[in-house]
Amino acid sequence: MPVKNRFAELQDEITAWRRDFHENPEILFDTHRTAGIVAEKLREFGCDEVTEGIGRTGVVGVIKGKASGSGKVIGLRADMDALPIHEATGLDYASKTPGAMHACGHDGHTAMLLGAAKYLSETRNFDGTVVVIFQPAEEGGAGGRFMCEDGLMERWGIQEVYGMHNWPGVPTGQFAIRPGAFFAATDQFEITVHGKGGHAAKPHQATDPLVASAHVVTALQSIVSRNSDPDDQMVISVTSIESSSKAFNVIPAAVTLRGTMRTMSKTNRDLGEERIKALAAATAQALGCEAEIKWIPGYPAMVNSDAQTEFAADVAEAIAGACERDAPITMGGEDFAYMLEERPGAYILVGNGPSADVHNPEYNFNDEAIPAGCSWWAEVVERRMPA
Repeated sequence: MPVKNRFAELQDEITAWRRDFHENPEILFDTHRTAGIVAEKLREFGCDEVTEGIGRTGVVGVIKGKASGSGKVIGLRADMDALPIHEATGLDYASKTPGAMHACGHDGHTAMLLGAAKYLSETRNFDGTVVVIFQPAEEGGAGGRFMCEDGLMERWGIQEVYGMHNWPGVPTGQFAIRPGAFFAATDQFEITVHGKGGHAAKPHQATDPLVASAHVVTALQSIVSRNSDPDDQMVISVTSIESSSKAFNVIPAAVTLRGTMRTMSKTNRDLGEERIKALAAATAQALGCEAEIKWIPGYPAMVNSDAQTEFAADVAEAIAGACERDAPITMGGEDFAYMLEERPGAYILVGNGPSADVHNPEYNFNDEAIPAGCSWWAEVVERRMPA
């Protein structure tokens, strides 16, 4: 089957919702306007239950099918939050909030799931229950974890959960997915190397933390090249070096390094943390300094379940005619990982065409992807829980 005709009819309406969200972006958990509109529309559609305030500002809607004999309950999740980026698209519906922008397409995700919810509320051509999940704070706030901690899965009896993200570079309306680890775990570290400051002309009277820090940066690169299994992807990046002095003629007393580690397995995640801490401490000590290490755990790796991934790909193939079933691993993070830790499910990419990349001030969600995305949501329900 191609895209559902109903979504072609609804495309202009769904596009209008999307562009309104785009014009009024909200960051992290401060998604009060967006969540309010979502809840209002779900009630207008005739959802059987609408609950606000899950995971602080998340919204959950329940749609019951024509029958309930299957006992099946499927969750569909979209994210609502924007990024702290100043938009540079020049669109007539560009962000009206300085320093905030829908630069990752969450406006599109929310609009597409609303479109699917409207269709499913109209037709109810399935045997079971659909739980539509609108999540805040995907961009660094772990909103998915907060929703799970609020009892999302248990309260609504969710048995499987599915998510979707637009993807620049994939042809518009086409799909890509992979089983197993798909998005990386994203941890952060802060290493402060303490030495003894002094005059740049008298380095022998100081203990230079800058030199020690430079050696720490180099040493950390050995973890990927010499400790990690080459078949198990891992990236360690030092992204910031900040000295306690800005003067040209002063050796600082301390230097702070900040960075991120991205891994696809628990083995590498544990290994990387242990080696970063050990190498930083030992390297600094060898050069007469001390390393103070702060570890900041991030999202876990997002792991697609095998059976649900195959099913999701079959649905995508039916809609688009083809689906890339072995999409490249991405080292970016995605907090849908928390939901997949609690329930089997799958996360799929829908093509955004040749757009600017996500997290770019010139990015914009491609409204031409709406019918395909909505159709995938709806078909997941109707195939998984046939009437």
